[in-house]
Amino acid sequence: MMASPPRSRRSLAQRCLTPKAEIPRGIALSTGVGVWVLVIALWMLACYGGLANPIFLPSPDQVIGAAVRLAGDGRLGRDVWASVQVILLGFAVSSLFAVPVGLLMGTFGLVRAAVEPLTNFIRYLPVTSFVPLFILWIGIGLQERVTVIVFGTFFQQLVMIADVSRNVSGDLLNASYTLGANRRDAVLHVLGPASLPGVLDTLRVTMGWAWTYLVVAELVAASSGLGYISMQGLRGFQVDQIFMAIAIIGILGLITDQIFSLLRRWLAPWAA
Repeated sequence: MMASPPRSRRSLAQRCLTPKAEIPRGIALSTGVGVWVLVIALWMLACYGGLANPIFLPSPDQVIGAAVRLAGDGRLGRDVWASVQVILLGFAVSSLFAVPVGLLMGTFGLVRAAVEPLTNFIRYLPVTSFVPLFILWIGIGLQERVTVIVFGTFFQQLVMIADVSRNVSGDLLNASYTLGANRRDAVLHVLGPASLPGVLDTLRVTMGWAWTYLVVAELVAASSGLGYISMQGLRGFQVDQIFMAIAIIGILGLITDQIFSLLRRWLAPWAA
């Protein structure tokens, strides 16, 4: 007769398979690392095992070699900084206006009636179709790329932040009125803090979209940046260079994602 697994092991397995249950940090970390190891192992198997054509799928050492080659003359650092600069400027400008307008849009019916119809129309328009217009109106350069980021993220942020504000319980506002708060105090000291976790989550999600729109802008009209590196790699059929640019964007995106996650835990610990 086989011995049953220890109680602690059974309880841990049940905990991991229970919906919305917290799992130990060590298991979460090892699972994430394990998935990465599996993906890289499959990539190496496809490349070194002769399962994929190296013309279309470069090996990890080729991608690393491309990074070393471009970093050797300082070009990689300049292009990475060019993309980061565009992201920071575009995302900051978009968020600076989207957060207050979105909160007002979700709080006051008059603002929602005025802004929502136009917002819902514009946010479905493809950003790529506006790139030629931005080039015509603004020219080729930093301003044009920042405009693409702002146009691509602002209206999405607006709708999502408005939903966050709209979903704040009305009982919180009524309680503040009962305690003597006026409408201004209720908005600033009740609605704002209650919306903060959702606003940070929105910024975290839309930052990923900002990186996507960055590549769109740099593929069409740019003389520097990670999108520009990808386009040069396409013209020279240097697939390792394209993969390198994609990998760097993924790493930078992961860093920004973790920054927003830490900010949420720091600024809104009650919602962690």
